[in-house]
Amino acid sequence: MKQPINTFVFAAITATALSLSLSGTAFADSREAVQPTLLATDSTMDKAGETMDKAGEAVSDTWITSKVKSTFLADKNLSGMAIEVETKQGVVSLSGTVASDAERDLAIAKAREIKGVTDVSADGLKTAE
Repeated sequence: MKQPINTFVFAAITATALSLSLSGTAFADSREAVQPTLLATDSTMDKAGETMDKAGEAVSDTWITSKVKSTFLADKNLSGMAIEVETKQGVVSLSGTVASDAERDLAIAKAREIKGVTDVSADGLKTAE
């Protein structure tokens, strides 16, 4: 039984040694041949970075919306189910109908306390009074 395992180990070591000796020639390209590839990669990386920034902003807005909504739902003084929350570039927009001006003011104040919120627009948040 040891004979086949020893043969396998020897074959694996031999294959590894041969691949290492050949890998040096694969990386022996001249600088001129590699340069256009690097430029293309830099451009691609820049575009990828821009896309990641946009994705990060969307995730941040989504996180803010979720955090504001969960804060409203957890507060017994707010009718969280009646308040719609949307966020775009850190600006939270509130809409819906609440019972009083005090509840409207509380919703605005609670939204402003959330990390990442740059402004709160409550034009669409009406009172039932």
